[in-house]
Amino acid sequence: MTGEGHIRADLHNHTHFSPDSILSPERLVERCLTRKIGCIAVTDHNTIRGGIDVSRIVEARHLEALTVIVGEEVRSAEGEILGLFLTGDIPQGLTGKETIDRIKSQGGVVGVPHPFDHMRSALDYQRMVALMGHIDFIETFNARIVFKSHNDDARRFAENNGLAKSAASDAHSPREIGRAYVEMAPFDGPTGFLDSLREGRTAGRISSPLIHMVSRFAVIRRRLGWRPE
Repeated sequence: MTGEGHIRADLHNHTHFSPDSILSPERLVERCLTRKIGCIAVTDHNTIRGGIDVSRIVEARHLEALTVIVGEEVRSAEGEILGLFLTGDIPQGLTGKETIDRIKSQGGVVGVPHPFDHMRSALDYQRMVALMGHIDFIETFNARIVFKSHNDDARRFAENNGLAKSAASDAHSPREIGRAYVEMAPFDGPTGFLDSLREGRTAGRISSPLIHMVSRFAVIRRRLGWRPE
């Protein structure tokens, strides 16, 4: 159950504008409504296009029950970094600090997705320590994690360093939306978001490792020529 006056915020997800996702913006919106997700962060790989499309759908349908955060999962030279509340693409391949500076220059919020996960492009302990003063939150529950210990390590790191904790489905397909989320108070803008996130409660369930086969299918489909419109 969601606490009175709180919403469920799923804070890291991918549409088919990510090469490894089969989730269309339209289907994402429908699943959010079905799963009672009140806030969705759309964080496609190295582009904000999916978030813009989802925002347009929500605005066109006047869906006041769903808040959309336009974001990007940026592949920096040191590992992936989440930028939320973005207005333009952040280029990939920059250093971690350069990536963060680009996010902050747009008034955005900086998060670390699936840290410690050696199976994906994640910032390691040393790099997170080096960037400590510039990180706003740590993803402490990622539903696509294969080894639960990586989520546990992320939570300990956030708590030991006084960082806000987030949770996300990291969805690449419709059935994944709402697997993980933060119960948090409604907010207005990046500052309000961080204030609410610090007081929020993470919740969720780990997805089956087989869900990664969906991403493999999406990649193969791209290689065979499929492209989103």
